[in-house]
Amino acid sequence: MDKGGIPSWILSLDSEDIEFIRKFVLNSGSLKKLATCYDVSYPTVRTRLDRLIQKIEINEEQEKENLISFIKQLAIEERISLEDARLLIEKYKLERKEI
Repeated sequence: MDKGGIPSWILSLDSEDIEFIRKFVLNSGSLKKLATCYDVSYPTVRTRLDRLIQKIEINEEQEKENLISFIKQLAIEERISLEDARLLIEKYKLERKEI
């Protein structure tokens, strides 16, 4: 979480993506209704949703790498042991696979 409890993946989206999500929710997640709302075809809306999903996934991957880098930096600075860093990274990766 970043600014005021807003998840970083939301902060990484542009205003058009946020508006798309808003319309998606207001249309009960119906891509058919969303296509009508935007006056485009269903495949066009599906493609837009797929791109949005990819943006969110990329942001999550960056967050993972940031945490792992942070743990490694703590070990380099000898603020935690190398063994603790290894265990934290392993545990983190294991839990991410289970989600």
